[in-house]
Amino acid sequence: MKLFAIIGAIILLILLFRFPLFTIGIGIAMWAVYEWKINKKLHAQSRKPAAILSIGMVMALTGCIMIVNEPIIEDTTTESDVAEVATEEKDTDKEKVAKQTEKEETERLAEEEKEKEKVESIAKEEELAKAKEEELAKAKEEELANAKKEELVKAKEEELAKAKEQEALKTSSTTDLIPVTLVRTVDGDTAVVNYEGKNLSVRYLLIDTPETKHPQMGIQPFGPEASNRNKELINSGKLAIEFDIGERTDRYDRLLAYVYVDGVSVQETLVREGFARVAYIFPPSTRHLDVYKAAEKEAKDAGRGIWSIEDYATEDGFVSDEAVAEKPKEVQETPKVSTPPAKQEQEFFQNCTELRKVYPNGVASDHPAYQPKMDRDKDNFACEA
Repeated sequence: MKLFAIIGAIILLILLFRFPLFTIGIGIAMWAVYEWKINKKLHAQSRKPAAILSIGMVMALTGCIMIVNEPIIEDTTTESDVAEVATEEKDTDKEKVAKQTEKEETERLAEEEKEKEKVESIAKEEELAKAKEEELAKAKEEELANAKKEELVKAKEEELAKAKEQEALKTSSTTDLIPVTLVRTVDGDTAVVNYEGKNLSVRYLLIDTPETKHPQMGIQPFGPEASNRNKELINSGKLAIEFDIGERTDRYDRLLAYVYVDGVSVQETLVREGFARVAYIFPPSTRHLDVYKAAEKEAKDAGRGIWSIEDYATEDGFVSDEAVAEKPKEVQETPKVSTPPAKQEQEFFQNCTELRKVYPNGVASDHPAYQPKMDRDKDNFACEA
C-alpha cells in the first residue's frame, strides 16, 4: 500500500507540474467524494460535498480545455530556409577563417617585427660593448703609459734622493748640532729618531752599554739601568745629534753620532755616571774621545755602576758570570789566524771585504784590525769566513 501511495504521489506531482489546474480540480473532486462518504456513514444531510465536487469538476474541465487548446509548434522550416541558414553558416565559417588568417598574419608580422627589434637591439648592444672595450683598452694603455712615466719619474726621484742622502752622509768636519725628534729608545746606547723626515736608528759613538736584548748574552748587569737612564736623559729636553768626520752610518744603516739634550752630551753623562764604557774607537771619528776617557776614569775611580763589579767592564766588552757560563770555550774554538805582535799599531779597514784581503780567515778581538762593528754575531771574532 505504501508503494502504491508513493507511486500515486509521484504521479500526482508530475501532473501538478505539467497540468496544474486540471490536477487541482481532480484533487478537489476526490475531496468531495471523501466528504460524501463520511456524511453517508454518519447518515448526515449536507450540501458541502456537492459544492466541493462542483468546484473540482469546473476546475478539472477548465484544465482540460486549456490542455486541448495548447498550441502545437510545428516545424515550418522550408528548404530555402535551410539553404539560407547553410549559406549563412558557410559565410560565417569563411569570415571566421578569414579573421583567423588575418589574426595569424598580424601575429606573424608582430613576431617578425619583434624579432627584428631584438636583432637590432643585440647588434646595438654589441656595438656599444665593442666601443666600451675599445675605450677601456685605450684607457688601460694610457694608464700603463702614465704608470710607466710615473715609475720613471719615481725612479729618478729615488735616484736623486739616494744621491742626496749619500751626499748628506758623506764624511764632513761639521760640529753643528742637528735637531731631531725622538721616536723611541732601544737600549742604553741606541735610539730611534726622526732625521730629515725619516725614522732612523742612532748608535751612540764611542760608548758601549751592557746588553738588554742580546739573543746570546741576554740581560747583562746594569743593562736595564743604562737603558732607563738613556730614556730619561733623551726625554728630558730638546734632542740633537752631531756627526764626526768618519762614516755616518754602519753596516746596519744606523746613524753614528753624538747625542745631546739641551746641549749636554748624553754619551758623556752615561759614561760619567757609570752606565757606559768608552769603546768602539774607529778613527777618525774620535772628536770627543779625550772627554769621554776622562769621564770614564772618574766613574771607574768612584766605582760607579758597571765599575762596581770587579773585572766586569773590560776593553773587550762586559764579562759576567752568566756570560762566561753560557760560552766558556767560544774564543778557543775560533779558527787559526795570523796574530801580529801585541804592540803592533791598530789597523783600520772600511769593511770585511777589505779586511779579508789581508786576513782571509778574519781576526780575533785582540787583533789590531778587529772592529766590533764587523763582529756581527758578537762572538769576539770579526769577519770570519
